[in-house]
Amino acid sequence: MPLLSLTVNGKAVQREVAPNTLLVEFIREHLRLTGTHTGCDTGQCGACTVHLDGRAVKACSMLATQAAGRQLTTIEGLASATGDLHPMQTAFNQCHGLQCGFCTPGMVMSAIDLVQHHDCSSEAKIREGLEGNMCRCTGYQNIVKAVAQAAEATKALA
Repeated sequence: MPLLSLTVNGKAVQREVAPNTLLVEFIREHLRLTGTHTGCDTGQCGACTVHLDGRAVKACSMLATQAAGRQLTTIEGLASATGDLHPMQTAFNQCHGLQCGFCTPGMVMSAIDLVQHHDCSSEAKIREGLEGNMCRCTGYQNIVKAVAQAAEATKALA
């Protein structure tokens, strides 16, 4: 089996993995980082969204070996070393942007990418930007409010 080397949540990682191992499987089973969820296994629901080199990707639709030499951030890597939540996590908490929590890690990771790299200047733009993530509980209203709040907080820090 090939040796996979990458950086995960700021730490160098090396593991032997089979060439057909999906990134989501590598994250959950090899690294035991279970915040990244497996939902549909087809890239449709977004529960497995992580950041690869600072951009949102669906971990169920790529092989672990495609992450070789790259920077991977999972939901577990968002909080600071002192335990302070990422502004998006704080906004989801304050705006009640979760219920069952299954979609939340992927939704948060996608929302961070949306705020950092795309237009989220209106509710319509936020809804469009989150189209690749499904939530069966909240109706998205509080999720959209959370993304808008985090976008404003991020602007204030800049």
